[in-house]
Amino acid sequence: MLVYLHMKQIRFLNNSTMKSNLLLVLGTLLLWAPLVVAQDAETEVRALITQRDQEIKAAVRGMKEDPALQEVARSLINDQIDFEEMGRLSLGRYYEDISVQQRQDFVEIFGEIVRSQSLGDLSVYEAPVTIGTVMVRDNKASVSTVAEIRGTDVEVSYQLHRKGGKWWLYDIIIDGVGTVEGYSVSFQTYVRKRGFDAFMQSLRKRLATTE
Repeated sequence: MLVYLHMKQIRFLNNSTMKSNLLLVLGTLLLWAPLVVAQDAETEVRALITQRDQEIKAAVRGMKEDPALQEVARSLINDQIDFEEMGRLSLGRYYEDISVQQRQDFVEIFGEIVRSQSLGDLSVYEAPVTIGTVMVRDNKASVSTVAEIRGTDVEVSYQLHRKGGKWWLYDIIIDGVGTVEGYSVSFQTYVRKRGFDAFMQSLRKRLATTE
């Protein structure tokens, strides 16, 4: 009887040890899983920025030889920008106060203005770029780069978020000054002083002068 109890205890201990070891292994895998996912995301984002830079440079070189390729370059520069998110952040609390239709109109015109001005300074796209740190947290990513523009090193940071299974740019920070920050100051000041309708009229006039 004692031997039988002893054997049952051994089996119990063995089973408990196996369960503990299994839980330990599973726990370790769960701890590593987010790290692996983050590393994969960092690789994906780095590849995206690298490919975008190479394609834009090639398109800019091409449009210098053939002006008909301007739209190709313009698309490569802008098609990975989430103008909805950029516009939402730029308008701040005022974005929440307007209707869905007003938001759509604003994002459309805002995006067209940015697109129309995107080929103004080609030296920015031709500059050699060194990609540094890529940081990913949840659905947000930040990429630090240094661009050599006209002989001067300029720090350029790209802010991205994942939406619809794809990474989108929503802000570009140059030497500490963000695109969203710049738009926010002028957009929100205008809306606060003159209202959203007047603000939209000013955007439409601005778009007309750039076309």
